[in-house]
Amino acid sequence: MAQKKYVVEIEKAKEATDRKPSVGPVYRNVLAKDGFRPPVEEIESCWDVFRESVENYPNNQMLAEREVENGKAGKYVWLTYKEVYDIVLKVGASIRSCGVKPGAKCGIYGANCPKWVISMQACNAHRLLCVPLYDTLGAGAVKFIICHAEISIAFADETKISEVLKTFPDTHKYLKTLVSFGKVTAEQREVAETFSLTIYSWDEFLLLETDEHFDLPIKKKIDLCTIMYTSGTTGDPKGVMISNASILSIISGVNHHLQSINEEFTERDVYMSYLPLAHIFDRVIEELFLSKGASIGFWQGDVKLLMDDIRELKPTAFCAVPRVLDRIYSGLVEKSSSAGFIKHTLFNFAYSYKLRNMIKGYKHSEAAPVFDQVVFNKVKEGLGGNVRLILSGAAPLSTSVETFLRVVTCAHVLQGYGLTETCAGSFVAQPDELAMIGTVGPPLPNVDVCLESVPEMGYDALASTPRGEICIRGNCLFSGYYKRDDLSEEVMVDGWFHTGDIGEWQLDGSMKIIDRKKNIFKLSQGEYVSVENLESIYSLVPSIDAIWIYGSSYESFLVAVANPNKESLECWTEENGVDGDFNAICEHPKVKAYILGELSKIGKAKKLKGFEFIKAVHLDPTPFDMDRDLLTPTYKKKRTQFLKYYQHFGCPWDLE
Repeated sequence: MAQKKYVVEIEKAKEATDRKPSVGPVYRNVLAKDGFRPPVEEIESCWDVFRESVENYPNNQMLAEREVENGKAGKYVWLTYKEVYDIVLKVGASIRSCGVKPGAKCGIYGANCPKWVISMQACNAHRLLCVPLYDTLGAGAVKFIICHAEISIAFADETKISEVLKTFPDTHKYLKTLVSFGKVTAEQREVAETFSLTIYSWDEFLLLETDEHFDLPIKKKIDLCTIMYTSGTTGDPKGVMISNASILSIISGVNHHLQSINEEFTERDVYMSYLPLAHIFDRVIEELFLSKGASIGFWQGDVKLLMDDIRELKPTAFCAVPRVLDRIYSGLVEKSSSAGFIKHTLFNFAYSYKLRNMIKGYKHSEAAPVFDQVVFNKVKEGLGGNVRLILSGAAPLSTSVETFLRVVTCAHVLQGYGLTETCAGSFVAQPDELAMIGTVGPPLPNVDVCLESVPEMGYDALASTPRGEICIRGNCLFSGYYKRDDLSEEVMVDGWFHTGDIGEWQLDGSMKIIDRKKNIFKLSQGEYVSVENLESIYSLVPSIDAIWIYGSSYESFLVAVANPNKESLECWTEENGVDGDFNAICEHPKVKAYILGELSKIGKAKKLKGFEFIKAVHLDPTPFDMDRDLLTPTYKKKRTQFLKYYQHFGCPWDLE
């Protein structure tokens, strides 16, 4: 395959004789064609990263949250690097005074906040394994993780203390100390005492006194830093073991990448933290910002108030999942449409003009500077006025949303790709490269990548357009699944991590995620159906917001459950004489027939095969959500749970 710019083929001749014939050549970013070497060899751990920033930037603003007076959020109040460092040392000493030794596991449970990061750094300082407990999961998963990881001490948000106490007596064997980020009620102390659990408020914990001095233990790159449990779409969570070396590799790789495009983060950057620190995506980004002496501000914990937090903090960068960016996109489109004829016309003209110039090759900052000041500046101010980078991950971002935001936000909007097992970063799209919209960009310089053919799905890694399962190699890879060597051996083969995602190399060296290996159905006529690929196609129908497709080897056709677009559907029903509220509309046979017809239209337009057409659809007015356990915290579909849930409605086969 001809790679033009960003990826170089390596070791093809060398590896051709000892690799499977179904495996494509190995590719590497041109920035590391001779091998990637982290620039800072003396850094051994995540603690070293933080410690060096404290030495270099002691008075820089590090962590902040908004002060609240009379129930109203005000300005951000900052702690400096030195102030955070001093608190971290106190927390670390208090942890050790409770009898917790290096190598033990420490749980952290709650929404992102300064105390979350302080607790994490205390773990780093004393070589404790930080084990995040998902803020979005219930007591069942929390109980499983505490027991499976054998967590002996845990920090929790004040609102989560009761959830932790509900895990007793099952967790009594392991959890001995519980620290609230806030206060502890008398009732909670009484429950804790029942189970011989020592419980502290944050202030009490900081004041623990001990006659013993605790030296910080020596930390090495090979030491485990954290065990992150993936939410998983089936079965119990898996504990992904991540070493210091993995996180350091990602930090170096991203730095190297950003330097090459003159977009390197500096101590002047400000990051908005709201994606869960319990996930590797936000954890790694925050480690990167801390390595630069940059600043991190935290949200209030309410997605409805997120835009207000962004306007107050004025960040230069933030990460997002597609659902958040979809909300921003919808809000901007609605605001433009309701602005009046003249303003709406001007906005559309400015958008088309700037997009044309960006397609011609102009950088976004040079494509329409006058319109940036007159038209799009209001969008920029709505995001605080300083945003220069918006990074999207966890799930595919639609091309229409990505294109729109690249034009109107006056910032780089880039998709990335990675998994917990690859320590988040593996691919990142390039700024000002519109051809990369819809892709996750080229690989970062710290990884090698190859594709492996998946014949049963029709993907050939050696075809003129290579397609296959994405396999990754590098120092960023995880150290295995905790207590699950069997699962580790399934995905790690000859040093290569098999992601389970199907990718397609683009001519410019970027990767496009097109499918998921395991999400295939074999219909009764023997045909294989790639469900995620079909869902991406059917999601193009304007009158639906989301869709889940199901097939079975006992049936010859596909069915689906869809979330209709409320505004679009209500317009159609008004024009076609269908009455009732939104719930009633979704049940109307005429409406179902309309949606099914729209699905068929897109199927024909995309030249789908007959067995790939949806034959019946159920319309659910309630968006797919985590409350019904349909989605993971990173918004991936729990397909087994979808089937179980919608069978209560006569789904999936009685959908007519």
